[in-house]
Amino acid sequence: MFTVNSTWRLPMTTQTYTLFMLLKTTRQWLDLEPKARFAFIKENVNPILEAHPTVSMRFFDTESYNARISDIVVWKTSDLVAYQGVIKGLRDTIFWDHYFDVLEVIPAVEDGYAVHYGITPLTGNAQAG
Repeated sequence: MFTVNSTWRLPMTTQTYTLFMLLKTTRQWLDLEPKARFAFIKENVNPILEAHPTVSMRFFDTESYNARISDIVVWKTSDLVAYQGVIKGLRDTIFWDHYFDVLEVIPAVEDGYAVHYGITPLTGNAQAG
């Protein structure tokens, strides 16, 4: 068991956040031809992302492996205000609740425990300590 000294303070650093957005495609999205899907992204989503360059996005397909979740968007940023701008921008389009149902957003901090306890993060090659 770890004991943390109550007077110990974490160094002030920039925190990077990873946010996992779980999506379910709607019938409206699936009924679009692929060319129309890509045009929608280019015309509606790309400008939102370009306006917030401190937020990165990765897109993962899961529909072949999960019946509830069809896609996962992984957002990464150290600027939560910019992330909020992206989300507000998406909500103002038919991306949100028309083409995709946003089922859940899971915020996370990579290796947060390691920083807290001052240890080396767990990896496939090393143990904490």
